[in-house]
Amino acid sequence: MASLPGLPSVWTLLFSGFWHLGLTATNYNCDDPLASLLSPMAFSSSSDLTGPPSPAQLNWRVGTGGWSPADSNAQQWLQMDLGNRVEITAVATQGRYGSSDWVTSYGLMFSDTGRNWKQYKQEDSIWTFAGNMNADSVVHHKLLHSVRARFIRFVPLEWNPSGKIGMRVEVYGCSYKSDVADFDGRSSLLYRFNQKLMSTLKDVISLKFKSMQGDGVLFHGEGQRGDHITLELQKGRLSLYLNLEDSKARLSSSPPSATLGSLLDDQHWHSVLIERVGKQVNFTVDKHTQHFRTKGEADALDIDYELSFGGIPVPGKPGTFLKKNFHGCIENLYYNGVNIIDLAKRRKHQIYTGNVTFSCSEPQIVPITFVNSSSSYLLLPGTPQIDGLSVSFQFRTWNKDGLLLSTELSEGLGALLLSLEGGVLRLVIRKMAERAAEILTGSSLNDGLWHSVSISARRHRITLTLDNEAASPAQDATRVQIYSGSNYYFGGCPDNLTDSQCLNPIKAFQGCMRLIFIDNQPKDLISVQQGSLGNFSDLHIDLCSIKDRCLPNYCEHGGRCSQSWMTFSCNCSDTGYAGATCHNSIYEQSCEVYRHQGNRAGFFYVDSDGSGPLGPLRVYCNITEDKIWMSVQHNNTELTRVQGADPQKPYIMTLDYGSSLEQLEALIDGSEHCEQEVAYLCKRSRLLNTPDGAPFTWWIGRSSEKHPYWGGSLPGVQRCACGLEESCLDIGHFCNCDADLDEWTNDTGFLSFKDHLPVTQIVITDTNRSNSEAAWRIGPLRCYGDRHFWNAVSFSTEASYLHFPTFHAEFSADISFFFKTTALSGVFLENLGIKDFIRLEMSSPSEITFAIDVGNGPVELVVQSPSPLNDNQWHYVRAERSLKETSLQVDSLPRSTRETSEEGHFRLQLNSQLFVGGTSSRQKGFLGCIRSLFMNGQKLDLEERAKVTSGVRPGCPGHCSSYGSNCHNGGKCVEKRSGYACDCTHSPYEGPFCQKEVSAVFEAGMSVTYVLQEPYPVTKNTSLSSSAIYADAAPSKENIALSFVTARAPSLLLFLNSSSQDFLAVLLCKNGSLQVRYQLSKEETHVFTIDAENFANRRMHHLRINREGRELTIQMDQQLRLSYNFSPEVEFRTVRSLVLGKLAENAGLDSEIAKANSVGFVGCLSSVQYNHVAPLKAALRHASIAPVTVLGTLKESSCGFLVDSDVNAVTTVHSSSDPFGKTDEREPLTNAVRSDSAVIGGVIAVVIFVTFCTVGVMIRFLYQHKQAHRTNQVKEKDYPENLDSSFRNEIDLQNTVSDCKREYFI
Repeated sequence: MASLPGLPSVWTLLFSGFWHLGLTATNYNCDDPLASLLSPMAFSSSSDLTGPPSPAQLNWRVGTGGWSPADSNAQQWLQMDLGNRVEITAVATQGRYGSSDWVTSYGLMFSDTGRNWKQYKQEDSIWTFAGNMNADSVVHHKLLHSVRARFIRFVPLEWNPSGKIGMRVEVYGCSYKSDVADFDGRSSLLYRFNQKLMSTLKDVISLKFKSMQGDGVLFHGEGQRGDHITLELQKGRLSLYLNLEDSKARLSSSPPSATLGSLLDDQHWHSVLIERVGKQVNFTVDKHTQHFRTKGEADALDIDYELSFGGIPVPGKPGTFLKKNFHGCIENLYYNGVNIIDLAKRRKHQIYTGNVTFSCSEPQIVPITFVNSSSSYLLLPGTPQIDGLSVSFQFRTWNKDGLLLSTELSEGLGALLLSLEGGVLRLVIRKMAERAAEILTGSSLNDGLWHSVSISARRHRITLTLDNEAASPAQDATRVQIYSGSNYYFGGCPDNLTDSQCLNPIKAFQGCMRLIFIDNQPKDLISVQQGSLGNFSDLHIDLCSIKDRCLPNYCEHGGRCSQSWMTFSCNCSDTGYAGATCHNSIYEQSCEVYRHQGNRAGFFYVDSDGSGPLGPLRVYCNITEDKIWMSVQHNNTELTRVQGADPQKPYIMTLDYGSSLEQLEALIDGSEHCEQEVAYLCKRSRLLNTPDGAPFTWWIGRSSEKHPYWGGSLPGVQRCACGLEESCLDIGHFCNCDADLDEWTNDTGFLSFKDHLPVTQIVITDTNRSNSEAAWRIGPLRCYGDRHFWNAVSFSTEASYLHFPTFHAEFSADISFFFKTTALSGVFLENLGIKDFIRLEMSSPSEITFAIDVGNGPVELVVQSPSPLNDNQWHYVRAERSLKETSLQVDSLPRSTRETSEEGHFRLQLNSQLFVGGTSSRQKGFLGCIRSLFMNGQKLDLEERAKVTSGVRPGCPGHCSSYGSNCHNGGKCVEKRSGYACDCTHSPYEGPFCQKEVSAVFEAGMSVTYVLQEPYPVTKNTSLSSSAIYADAAPSKENIALSFVTARAPSLLLFLNSSSQDFLAVLLCKNGSLQVRYQLSKEETHVFTIDAENFANRRMHHLRINREGRELTIQMDQQLRLSYNFSPEVEFRTVRSLVLGKLAENAGLDSEIAKANSVGFVGCLSSVQYNHVAPLKAALRHASIAPVTVLGTLKESSCGFLVDSDVNAVTTVHSSSDPFGKTDEREPLTNAVRSDSAVIGGVIAVVIFVTFCTVGVMIRFLYQHKQAHRTNQVKEKDYPENLDSSFRNEIDLQNTVSDCKREYFI
């Protein structure tokens, strides 16, 4: 503690250290034998083979030579009274001397009073100690946590199957001294300061307490300005209220600063430590600590006059308190090094004592625990045939359902049932099939708190009282006379009884009960334990073994924990995580992974550390053929104007990315390259003040460091891009803006040093001079490349391995990776502990095994594959272990799972190195490749470790053998150092997987002509960035594919010209049927017509024509429509050119093609392919170098976008733009910076102009289309001029007469 007058601050550290030292006795000499000097009367037991209690000290050879019970069963125990509370640090056991009786495992229980026992726990589980293997050897166990108690009980669990239970025991420890104060619920202690005000910068408060009440104030202090500190027990949990100089926050209305603990009203000791330094606070209850920062402006806690312990007294009103007082005992109460209870015991003037005694008076209450939900029960006798009934008790549970009480009433009046159903208390009186009365009361009674229940029936009136609130049946309930029965069954029913004797319509009760009264008389449950009263099954008598399975909360990432008596469950909704404990992220770790899954550009959530503590981050994945860019937007990417800033009043803008800096750092660190574009536009505003001045503008990066370099330059060099390139406007400066010109100029470039990114703040200080002005823009954070997804190594020998630091995963573990191999077996990874271990291996060519041991024995999960896994293909493995389940997943095979036992050991404790690709014994090593290894979200850099390890090579080629099928539509898989890419050169599609359609809108009269000749390289560079487009002119086969959308018929889609006489034409007839016409000579024409529907219906259609030799097949919309074999005499000639749309000349064309060619094609063509030629793609992507000619203006579009729209009216197509709407940087600088009014006026003017232009163009085009339609229409019928055009087309399609030739009609 350090008060403002200046007490040494070292008090805090010293006292904190002593407090923690007091938690364990292992750091000082506390190992004296405590049982050897006890008298025989100090020993007691559940029963004894000889009748009276037998001494059972270690090495005792007199008499029976130790203790053996009358019967060897699970209800036996041996107990010692050590005389006073002592500190127990170890125990030891032997079997009974000269016999075959010994215990092989046992548990320990402790008590201060010989009642209300507490089981010894380790790792938060009831601990089982290993016992003896013979009668004479001594087995010694040192307790991990020392225990302070007067009574100790040994509970045999297993014993020699060839003998009986037999024990000799010793307990080790030392004496324990403490100062104790007893508060009766109306008492308190006041610690009054020597001065009016106690102002402290640091505080340390420690104490221990025990209580049977769930509510009560342990201590309180407050100041007049609003400061206060209060520690209060609320519903069995401790709440700490702490406020520093914030008058608005009053204790009566403000929520607690922190809440810890659970079930603290169990009448056992609990420790509390509060450490405060300024606003930083550590709040510890038992083993759990919560760190928080207090509210308020000041660092000092100002308390007026006094601190009160046990309650909050009302000034001037003795015996009156603001809140419920604490009822229980407090031990070793220290406030900033002052022993408060010691001062009170010595009656020092600083302490005012109100009804406090200095010994802990504890009620002799015996709780019981119903252990089994199917077989637990307690039978207690009552007084039969009394006019009326009276039963009361207290219970606590986590289960929503369970039978509390069942009793058969006398005089054949039926049965009385009291049960918990859905957390509601339900009382029913049943007579045969009738329901005479029913009472429902309470809600959520499965909250783990003690609830009192009382049933009273007198003079035809039944009352059910819950927590001192009475409830009665509904007004119309039948009045019943009740006579008490002779037997009362609590918690459940024995199996051998009829429903009339004990009725249980639901499962048995699991929970605790105490204070059972029947006919207003308390029942002695110890007599039940000794067999002299009633009967029972599957009960723990004299202890309540309730456990809060949600403390600590093992639901990760904000998952909400709920529990029953035996287990807990996690609600992971709205967390972004899944799994039994919300451990697994539902999002991928990068855009690269989304791309690998076949996703296209869009917004995605990425979770850079997977199951780690960092949450998911929303990014834009721009998935292109070359790089997969990942963009994170911030709150100000627009051009921002700045004026009036100087060094004394700088302009500061902080950028908010909608995420934590740790999330952004993880994203950057996991990427190969990251950058942010920065632009500074200036007019008489200097940027970096080069060459030698202090910078006028700088930016702040990830480590809150000031960076005086600009985009395009290098870290540590105070320059802009032009300074490095020596291209600045003024060679005397290293930035354009540093020339301080009176006209607009700029410095723009990319920041790409990852350790400095992202930009979090920009500071500008030179816009306050005359005619000085600036504008800035910082683009989004952009990254590409996943450093870990393709991070792979190759193991060449069985003895080779990589080693990493120990894998720390006590409660949750997940391991995932890819592997490929041709070996028969091998260990992927292994990590060992003293007893625990974890191992993943391929145990056979079709079997993966996951083995793990957390101290309860090994657990093995196996996944068997129907096909071999050593096929040199990549396979995915994911193994998980949580407190709920263990699982193993291989590829998409069914997951193997096994529930985890929630008792026994549950911490995975490893201490050796992690071996990857081998084992510590250097046997059964893995031969093959492993990549993308993640362990609990942490990425292991395999390649970097392989560079310094013999027998292991970085990288692993051969990705296309596994992922080549991801390249669609004729795309070719190409190996890369990190992964693979799809070469879409010979595909009419593009994109990362050759799935993105390349399509364009055709207007009337437009055409694309591609000249086919010998293989024609488009460029000399045949890399992926260029597309080598050439013609396969071999006449032996033809593969034609295209997709189209149109509303115009007739029309010509495609024309292949072989000579002046031979050709192939694809057209739509007037009625919308599709026709394929082969002209193979002047005399021989083959016409194939498909009229399954009107294909000019504004819907997308897909046509595929394949000819292999003389066999022809035509597919339309993925359905085979025609199969035909040409005669042997037919000769196919080399195709010379391909035309999409209108032919330039009609000479030599038959009448049908001439009609279709009158306009050509109006609509959208997509993904056109002829053999290995993609003519439409060549026209759009390589028009300057490919042998292609375009007549008209070819506009790229998406045919899917035009479906169900007026295809004829499409004249303007907008290509997709950057998702974040970057402005065109080619815009003149003078227009880049403008006032708000100018921007608004300009936008309005542009919108009006574009609107008028669009309307004008649409009217003109529609008029031309209407005239063309009328001119080219075959006038078989005359229609009224006002008849709707779509209706006319419908009438035309009903006409069965067509001018098209139909030699082959499908």
